[in-house]
Amino acid sequence: MQSTKPLTSWLSQAIGLIEADYLRSADTHLIPLQLPEFARHGIDLYLKDESTHPTGSLKHRLARSLFLYSLCNGWVHEGSTIVEASSGSTAVSEAYFARLLGLPFIAVMTRNTSPEKIAQIAFYGGRCHLVDTAAEVYAQAQELAQQTGGHYMDQFTYAERATDWRGNNNIAQSMFSQMARERHPIPRWVVVGAGTGGTSATVGRFIRYQRYATQVCVPDPVGSVFGEYHHTGDASITGKGSRIEGIGRPRVEASFIRTLVDRMLDVTDVDSVAAMRELSHLLGRKVGPSTGTNFIGMLKLAQEMRLAGEAGSILSLLCDAGERYLPNYYCTTWVSETLGDCTASEQWVRHAMAAGQTC
Repeated sequence: MQSTKPLTSWLSQAIGLIEADYLRSADTHLIPLQLPEFARHGIDLYLKDESTHPTGSLKHRLARSLFLYSLCNGWVHEGSTIVEASSGSTAVSEAYFARLLGLPFIAVMTRNTSPEKIAQIAFYGGRCHLVDTAAEVYAQAQELAQQTGGHYMDQFTYAERATDWRGNNNIAQSMFSQMARERHPIPRWVVVGAGTGGTSATVGRFIRYQRYATQVCVPDPVGSVFGEYHHTGDASITGKGSRIEGIGRPRVEASFIRTLVDRMLDVTDVDSVAAMRELSHLLGRKVGPSTGTNFIGMLKLAQEMRLAGEAGSILSLLCDAGERYLPNYYCTTWVSETLGDCTASEQWVRHAMAAGQTC
C-alpha cells in the first residue's frame, strides 16, 4: 500500500489558522432596496453586503479560498513570499491572510490605485510594487515571485477553481439561502461584476448545479474586454482596461468563463459613479464604484422586467465600502477631470429609481 505523506506541522497549523478565522466570521447581510415603484410591480432588488468582511470587501472570500488552494496544492510553505497582481481589494485581503500566517506579501498594482487601499496593505504588513499600466502587473508579479523564491497567487487564473461551487458555504449558496423567505426566493437575475471572473463562475455553476431558472448578468465597464469576448469568443483580444477599480480587465482572464454568463451589459464610467452616489444616498452610507456598476445593471434589468410585465427578484453584491474611494470617485473634481460629467447620468438613475421605468 502506498503511504500518504503527512502534513508538516506548519502546513497543518496554517490551514487551521485560516479555518479558525473563518469560524470567527458571521455571514454577510442581505439588504432589500427600498424602491417602492418597482416593488409595486412585483420586482424586488437586493444587495448582499460584502463590505462587512474583516478586510472590507468581497475579495476576502477569494483570498481565503486562494490561500487554502495554494496551501493544499503544496505551493506555499513556511516563509514563502506571497505575490499578487491586484487592483487593490484582493491585495488587501491577501495581505491580511499573509500576516495571519506570518508570510511576507507583495502586491503589484497600478499607480492610480486608491491611496486608502495601499495604506491598508501596508497596515497588514504587505508592501506595494507600483507599475504604470494594468497590462504590466502580470509579468511583474511573476518576476517578483521568482526573485524571492515565493509564490505568485495569480487570482486571475485560479479564482474560478479555488472555490467549491457546489456548496461548502460559497457566496452563491449563501445568497440563495438568505433569499429563502423572500417574496421571490429564486432570483430572476443575479448581477455580478467581473474582475477575475471567479464570482460569476461560482454563481453560474451553482445555479446550474441546483437547476435554478436564474440567469447571470455581468455589467462590464468601458475599457474592459469581457463584453467583447463574451460576444465573439476571441480570447486574444486586448483593451485599455477599466477605470472602475476591481472590475473589468485589459485582457481575457482564465477565470472568466463566458459560457456561465447569460448576459453582458456595457456600462459607462459616469453611469457607474452616478449609480454609486445615488445608491449611497438610498442606503445612507457610501459604497464603492463597482457596486455602482452592479446597480446600473440591476436597474436596467428591473426596467425590462417591468415593461414585460414580469415579476421577480434581482440579487447583486455590495462589493466594498465607499470610504476607500474618497480622494477619487467621491471627489467631484477628480471625477470630472478623469471620467467626465455625471449630471445626466445621475438624473437618469434618480428617475429610474423613482419611476421604475425608462426615461
